[in-house]
Amino acid sequence: MPELPDVEGFRNVLQSCAQGRVIRRVEVRDTGVLHGVSAPRLRDALEGRRITRAERRGKWLLAHTGGPTLALHFGMTGRLLCAHPDDAADPHDRVLFTVARDRQLRYRDQRKLQGLWLAENHSDIARLLRNQGPDALTVDREEFETALASHRGRVKAVLIDQSVLAGLGNLLADEILWRAGLRPTTPANALTEPERRRLYTQMRRTLRPAVTAGRVPPHPTWLTGHRDNPNPHCPRCHTPLRRSRVGGRTTVWCPTCQGKEKSDGDGN
Repeated sequence: MPELPDVEGFRNVLQSCAQGRVIRRVEVRDTGVLHGVSAPRLRDALEGRRITRAERRGKWLLAHTGGPTLALHFGMTGRLLCAHPDDAADPHDRVLFTVARDRQLRYRDQRKLQGLWLAENHSDIARLLRNQGPDALTVDREEFETALASHRGRVKAVLIDQSVLAGLGNLLADEILWRAGLRPTTPANALTEPERRRLYTQMRRTLRPAVTAGRVPPHPTWLTGHRDNPNPHCPRCHTPLRRSRVGGRTTVWCPTCQGKEKSDGDGN
C-alpha cells in the first residue's frame, strides 16, 4: 500500500514530469477511478490548464492548476508514472494526462480502491481533506504526544488512523514501533511521556530515509526487510517475529525487543 514516502515519490514524479506544463489531453480509460466528476467534466476542467504546483498531504497528492485542483489517492495499489505518449498503455493505466509531445502522466491502479477527485476551489479541497489529522512528516512533538495521549485505542491502530495522523500505513507503523521498542497492542493513552517522545523520535528517523527512497525500504537492518520472509527473525536480536492483527491489518513485531503488554490508563 502506498504510504507517505511513496506518495512523496509520486509528488516528485508529478513535479519533474508535469509541473509548469500545460495539460494537452486527458484520456480517461476507466471511469471507475473517478469520484464526483465525469470524464467529460474532468477533460473540460483540466485540458489547457497549466500544472503550477505539486503538493502532498498525508497520502493525498494535489496537482494545482491555478484553477481546479486534481486530487489523487492511491489506495492499495495505485501509482503515478511518467511515460512517453507513444508507449503502450498498461492494462491498469486508468487515466492519462499528456503534458508534452514526449511526456505523459499515468495514473495506474490495479484494484481501484481510491482514485481521482476534482476540487473546484480551496473550499472543495478543505472538504475533501477535512477528516485528516496533521501530516506525520511535519507534525511537531507536542501535537503528536497530545494526539496519542487522548486515544484509548491500541497504538498501532492509532498511528494508522488518518484522522489522528496522516500519512502512516502498515509498514511504517510496524517499523516505527519496532524501533521504539513498543508493543503494537499497547493502548496509546497508556504510553509514558518518555515512550511517546521515543516514538516521535523514531518516527522522524524512519521517515527521513524512507522519503529519500520513495518507499519504506526493505533494508536488512530494518524490520521491513524481514517481515515477508517465510520464517522471519528480528534483525536486532534474531528472535522469531510474530504476526497478529491490529486495526484490521497484519502486524509484525518482535516479542523480545518490543517489551511487555500494558493495560490502559485506567488499569484495565
